[in-house]
Order: sequence, then structure tokens, then C-alpha cells
Amino acid sequence: MEFTVIWCFQSLHKKVDLFTIKRINLIIFPVKKQAKNMFTIITGAQFGDEGKGKIVDMMASQYDIVARFQGGDNAGHTVVAEGKTYKLHLIPSGVLFDARLLIGPGTVMNPKILMEEIAMLAENGTVVKPDKLGIDAKTSIIMPYHIALDSLRESKRTVKIGTTNRGIGFAYVDKVGRDEIQMADIADRNRFLKRLEEIAPQKEAAIRELGGDPKIARSEVDNYLEIGKKLKPYVTDVSMEINLALKEGKKVLAEGAQGSHLDIIHGTQKFVTSSSTVAGSACAGLGVGPTKVDKVIGVIKAYITRVGEGPLPTEQKNDVGEHLREKGGEFGTTTGRPRRCGWFDLPLARKSINLNGYTSMALTKLDVLTGLETLKICVRYELAGKIIDYPPELSDELAKYKPVYMELAGWDEELSDLESFTELPGNAREYVKLLEQLMKVDIEYISVGPGRKQTFKK
Repeated sequence: MEFTVIWCFQSLHKKVDLFTIKRINLIIFPVKKQAKNMFTIITGAQFGDEGKGKIVDMMASQYDIVARFQGGDNAGHTVVAEGKTYKLHLIPSGVLFDARLLIGPGTVMNPKILMEEIAMLAENGTVVKPDKLGIDAKTSIIMPYHIALDSLRESKRTVKIGTTNRGIGFAYVDKVGRDEIQMADIADRNRFLKRLEEIAPQKEAAIRELGGDPKIARSEVDNYLEIGKKLKPYVTDVSMEINLALKEGKKVLAEGAQGSHLDIIHGTQKFVTSSSTVAGSACAGLGVGPTKVDKVIGVIKAYITRVGEGPLPTEQKNDVGEHLREKGGEFGTTTGRPRRCGWFDLPLARKSINLNGYTSMALTKLDVLTGLETLKICVRYELAGKIIDYPPELSDELAKYKPVYMELAGWDEELSDLESFTELPGNAREYVKLLEQLMKVDIEYISVGPGRKQTFKK
């Protein structure tokens, strides 16, 4: 037991010394020792699809709570366990362990997609009950009109953003505009119908203006009410749960979606997602103070990929790009679209490290580089004789710069059965050590395949 000691000086004379103090009260209050916070944040250090789901799944057994803090079902986290592949979009990747799972109010949620995931997991032997999953009452609900507006708006753009047409952006617009429907609303029939009556007219007008069917605005009401009834027992206060857990000395893992360069503020606008994807968003999206964060882990591929439009300086539209795409299975989890592939981009990595404050990194898909005779790392950019080692802030400027490469020898040995850093072929070890040296952040984990056993600590 620790004690706080307070000396109280009372009734002091004008001249104060030890002999003129009339009375001294010694008050001893017992103080409960605060448990050390164990709050870890995981984010993607590139454009998403870095393998965050795999890393979260690997770490989840060490945590009491795994919480999703932003994005929606535009994210796709793939977990491979015991020969089965689980493609998750909303449920945190720690679902196959005993951790409590939370969906925070910083997310936007399509309840139909959530129900599909719960059913898929049940079919594979994992039943997700309310004691397993909690959904914050303030979580924004994606409505049919959000999806319609997303698709209609993207079709009208001269320069496409490359959205997933899942209504994510328009759900966030309503969150910021205070016209959202929340989880608490669909769990209560009267609340839901009242909110929809307020919102539907403006959505009908917006859909009609874009050439769509305004009836979509009031469609699927009964379906949403039925789902709301089923999900009502899952409703919780995520911020309160996490803060209480941390006070009790429990461990919390915050799982991000997408990647740092898709951040709505700091990413390659306008080719970004609709939420903040960097580590600071975990605190805001879950309602946890930043002083409680212990670790921030960045997940980064041994190369780089991007889905949709926007600058990608090291993109390889050649045999190298095809090698990375085919060997890496680089097709979107959510959309199935082929990903654009390129060499590792150090300037972009540097910016991610600044944006997130990574304490360590997890390097994924090292095995995909097997078979390439020469490897390249972009260490700087060049434009008309000007050399820079950090990305320009504006996307149109970034698109103009050309990569300046460092070359290394590749390797032919397969890595998928290896279980430690020392087992890697020499050139693979040199590649990892060079990335660590260039990024100036420790690489804590290395992944050489999609399975659980194919990730090890460096």
C-alpha cells in the first residue's frame, strides 16, 4: 500500500517559523497504486492492405479487448487460421480468441454486413454473442441512401476517386452534419422512425438530383428494425468499457482500417478514405486519452500497393508489378479489384512514421519478393534536378516526382516454412536490416506467409 502524506499548517502568526506554528496536522491518505496502461494501437503504414488483420490475429491472444476505431466495411481484414480463411470487414480481427471485441463510435457500420459476418463466423464454429462483441450506441449506421448516393456521385465525377461504393463517405458526411442514424436509433423502433422522417426528405431530393430513384431513401425499414432488435443486446459504451479495463490493468488493442496515406486529413487527397486512419484517431474514435497509449505498431509491406486512383511513385506496370500482384495475391478483400504494385517507398514510410509515432513495425509479405533477381528501394524523389527525401504535401505534386532507387541483390529461396529471422537467406536478412536502418524504427515482427505460424519476432 502506498501513502500520500499532507502537512497542514494552520493558525500561522505573521512571522512563521517552526516555533510559531500553533498546530500541525498530519493527514495520511491511502492511495491505490495505478496499474500500468497497456494500450496498443495498430495502423497501416501505406495505402491499406498491409496485413493488419494477420498481425492483430497474431497478437490478440495477449489482449483482453480488441477494438475497431474508424472506417467501415470498405476495410477488408483477412485472417487465415487452421486452414480456414476469414474475410472480416467490421468485426475486429481478434474474433478467434477470447478477447472482448468492440466497435467504437468513430466507425460507420452497415448492420447487414455485420449480420453476414456473425453468420459466417457461426457457420465456422465461432459464435459471436453480446458478451463477445459490443457496439457503441453512437456508432453511425450506413443506410441504403448512403450507398445509392455514393454510387451516383462517383459515376458523375470526371476524375474518379475509386470509392468502394459502400456508402462510407456519405455516412461520415452525415456524422459531421449531425444528420446520422446511430446504433441506438435502429435498436428502438420509435427513435428510428422519427429520425428517418426528419432525414428522408433531404435524401430523396439529393438522390433525385443525381438521377437516382428517391424511393431508396425509405427502403428496407423493416429489415433495419429487425436487425436492430437482434443487435440491441450488443449496445454498449465503448469509451467507458475501455477506460475501466485499463484501470483494472487489462490490455487493449486498437485496430485501425485502411492505411496512413488514405487519411482524410494527411493522406493523398482527394484519393483518400473518409476517416482518420492514423494512430491519433484511435484515441478520438474510442474515447481514450492519449496519455494511456503505450505502443503504436505500424504494419508495412516489403513492397507497396494501392487500390483505386491516386499517386503511387514506385508503381511497376511491368513484369515486376505482375510478379508482386500474382505471388502476393494482391486483389482487394472488399472489392476484388487488382491492386497496383510497386517497390518499397521510403519517403512515404518516413511520413507514416511521423504521422503515427510508431514504436515498432511489422514487416509483411517478405516472401513475395522471392524470385526477383534485383530488389529496389525508393530512397528519395527527383523532379527537374530537385532531390527530396520526404513526400510533398500536395497529391498533384507527388504525382510529378520520380523515384530514386537503391538496388540490392534478391534471393531465390522460399521463405514460407521458415520460423525465425536467423533462418532467412542472407540477402533477405540484409533487406530487412536495411529497411530498419533507413526507417530508424525497429522491425519487431516479420511475416513470410498468410498463416498464423508464418509470422515471427525479429
